[in-house]
Parts: sequence; structure tokens; C-alpha cells
Amino acid sequence: MTTDEVLAGVGPRLRQMRKEREVTLAALSETTGISVSTLSRLESGLRKPSLELLLPIARAHQVALDELVGTPPTGDPRVRSKPIVMGGRTHWPLTRQPGGLQAYKVLEPKRRQEPDPRTHEGYEWLYVLSGKLRLVLGEHDVVLTAGEAAEFDTRVPHWFGSTGEGPVEFLSLFGPQGERMHVRARPKGA
Repeated sequence: MTTDEVLAGVGPRLRQMRKEREVTLAALSETTGISVSTLSRLESGLRKPSLELLLPIARAHQVALDELVGTPPTGDPRVRSKPIVMGGRTHWPLTRQPGGLQAYKVLEPKRRQEPDPRTHEGYEWLYVLSGKLRLVLGEHDVVLTAGEAAEFDTRVPHWFGSTGEGPVEFLSLFGPQGERMHVRARPKGA
């Protein structure tokens, strides 16, 4: 639906809403502070709706602005993502829009790995759904269990994975910087 089509439907919707509530143009004018002639022109489509006009009308009718404008439905809100397997981990994207904050549900299989800390631009947030997640962050080596979260600057050398005792399922959130290639964090002179 185009913007012009949406705007063309506003006038009839305003008239119908006012009549359903048995409100006269004069009464609506008194409540909103908008002149009777302007309200009449809005309802007949002779005046283009604006926020300055629609907001007081929405308040007077006690409805959301969307209801006055009749915005088209957004469709099915469910995210139907296909799993991505990278480095033995299975990732399910939970966000559909490119760029900005990205969210993933991650399943790390039961395996014991030697930590290999990396760095990249950004900030990361992890939340453990089930199992145990080992997080090596700078000088810290911690185990997170179900219900625990961690957040950190990804410029600090970090690594996370299974403790080797079983699989771990967790959520990972990060901004566009977190999508960049990980770079090995090696001390100078090593």
C-alpha cells in the first residue's frame, strides 16, 4: 500500500470513528482545539492529515495513532531462520534486519577445546540457556551456568565454548562490529 493510499483512507476512517462514538464535529472541535471546518475537510479528504491534527484526534478518541491512519499489517512477526553451522557450532539468527544489533541462539556441542582468545571491535552479551559455558576473558577464566549472563568489550582477548562436560545452549548479542573477522590476540614479541 502506497503512502497516498494510506493517507486517502484516513478521512473516511476519521468520519466513521466519530460517528460510531456519536460525537459531533462541534464537540470534537471543542475537545481537540481544531476548527470545525478543518475537521470537516480532513474527513472529506480535502485536507491532508498531519501529526499536528491527528495526535489531538487520537487523544480525543482514546485510540492509537495507528488506528487513525490504518497502517497496513506488518505480516507474520515470527523469525524463521535456518541454522548456520560454523566451526562446529550451530547458530540460529534471531534478527532479520542487516546491520545494527544482531542476536543469535547458539548450540555448542560437548567438546573440550584449548582456548584461543581473539579480539574484534564491538561489545558482546552472552546468556546461558542450558549447560555450562566456559568464558576466557583477559585474565579471567569463568564458567557460566543456565540463567547467567556476561557482557564485555570484545577488544579484550576472549574465547568461549563448552566446558567439555556436555553441550551448552546460549544467546549471543552483538553490534555490527562483532560481525567482523576475529583477529588473533597475541602478546607483542610472541
